[in-house]
Amino acid sequence: MLYQFREQQTGGVLQLCVGSEGLRKTLFDRSVGHDYYTIAWNTGPDSRMHIDGVAYAFPANHLLPLMMNQGYDFGNMEGLVVFRFNREFYCVVDHDKEVSCVGFIFYGPQPVVFIGLDGMESERMKRLTDMFLEEMETDEEIKGDMLRTLLVRLIIKITRLAKRQSLPEATPPASYDLMRQYCLLVERHFRKERQVGYYAGLLHKSPKTLSNLFARNSLKSPLQIIHERLMLEARRLLLFTDGSVKEIAFDLGFEDAGHFGKFVKSMTGKTPGELRQ
Repeated sequence: MLYQFREQQTGGVLQLCVGSEGLRKTLFDRSVGHDYYTIAWNTGPDSRMHIDGVAYAFPANHLLPLMMNQGYDFGNMEGLVVFRFNREFYCVVDHDKEVSCVGFIFYGPQPVVFIGLDGMESERMKRLTDMFLEEMETDEEIKGDMLRTLLVRLIIKITRLAKRQSLPEATPPASYDLMRQYCLLVERHFRKERQVGYYAGLLHKSPKTLSNLFARNSLKSPLQIIHERLMLEARRLLLFTDGSVKEIAFDLGFEDAGHFGKFVKSMTGKTPGELRQ
């Protein structure tokens, strides 16, 4: 079933879908746009899904955060609980100090992060979902504020779990924040800036310091994060738009289509034309 709350003044939207195949077109048809942050919870068995044209296993009892404009298709909607919200309802960038998630679960070093839940965390997640459902059915004036409060709680919960599962326990808060800030800067500038030194300068660190930091935490290198973010956008534009290879190359900051083609070939083993087909 699909529940939706919309704020007339701001255009803010929060959706909650409790899995049903009949809602697939409503939620995930690309014609309705993808200007939503998404958090999916697979309460059913292991399944398969596609994110920007790439197949992934979606394990049972796992959470999956997806950032805006990622194209996705769940192979099986049954057993899924999906939260979606737009920037107008809650902007995670503007409220980073509140939830500390920017540059990690939505714009982090790994573009796709599956977060496992144990039995206790599953029960907590179920109770939180029930609170969302209960609030969706009320008609009180403060409904929007209550739903935002629950959403903040959900994002903080997921961020804590992701941090616990992805980083060594001894990671200092300052190191965690530095990695998040790097990933957020990449998200803002990857179309024009592809050198680690540029981002290191903004953070007042050396490229070597950043490389050592990510290596100590068993994460991809700073350069890999730039290249994979750029390739993620290239894949989206090739698969889901009608722009020519030359236009896409220009949009992503390449001097010409030839340089863009070499980059795509090095990342995927295919030419842009082959990837689009």
